[in-house]
Amino acid sequence: MFLFATLAEATQYVNFHDLMGDNSAIAFSVFGLPIRWYALAYLAGIFVGYWYLTKLIDQPGSPMARRHADDMIFYAMLGIILGGRIGYVLFYNLESYIRDPAAVLRLWDGGMSLHGGVLGVLVAIWYVTRKEKLSFLRFCDYVACVVPFGLFFGRLANFVNGELWGRATTVPWAIIFPESGTMDPRHPSQLYEAGLEGIVMMAVLAWFFWRTDARYKPGFLFGMAAILYGVSRFVVEYFREPDVQRQWVVDMTGLSMGQWLTVPMLLAGIWLVATAKGRRKRVEPVAGSDSVA
Repeated sequence: MFLFATLAEATQYVNFHDLMGDNSAIAFSVFGLPIRWYALAYLAGIFVGYWYLTKLIDQPGSPMARRHADDMIFYAMLGIILGGRIGYVLFYNLESYIRDPAAVLRLWDGGMSLHGGVLGVLVAIWYVTRKEKLSFLRFCDYVACVVPFGLFFGRLANFVNGELWGRATTVPWAIIFPESGTMDPRHPSQLYEAGLEGIVMMAVLAWFFWRTDARYKPGFLFGMAAILYGVSRFVVEYFREPDVQRQWVVDMTGLSMGQWLTVPMLLAGIWLVATAKGRRKRVEPVAGSDSVA
């Protein structure tokens, strides 16, 4: 009887509220002002990413100086916030915001699109490189290497917030997310994405940067990042619950909105990697004295 009781208990799935608490989105409060994990994730991604970027640009042949990286932080923050929000409004919930336009400004209610954030950062890079007369693609290569830090912290914040949960499943590590509307155990797809888009993507790009001459082939690292993210997101979407307001996309095409938005990214990444070698030329660094053939 003890054995059967133990096995029965072992099959009980963890409830998200038991694991993280009933108000997991709030990290702490300062003078009554709640500080959310999501905000801390953004800050962690930006500051850790900036620290790593300074290590990258210290290497020979860097396409930017420290002052360019400093400028980029400000414009990248704007690009992430504005691009992410506008992307979410256009791609995922346009009908709702047409009915209530003021809701677009209520960022604290949530709703950010990673694809929109990527477009926002690209606009920021275009502006900085055009203003400073720098190489757009090589600048993108270096920025792409720090993106996984932001993705990792962001996906962890998604999990802590109890949002973007996965599809119903019976795998042993499934978690019950009460906010999903059912008590069905679900894939913790946020953690899958943190591992693939964060840890795996960062490790692969770091290997190419530090162990090969990939950084001297304009567009290679940028393209590789697009491929790694695209494949990761496309695969994880099969484990992630589609957005309710875009379920019709899945019903009509068999693919989610996230997967469709990833297709252009994958195609662009494959093209950038395939053509990168042809763009290689003697690299004159913006900072330092070494040039690389």
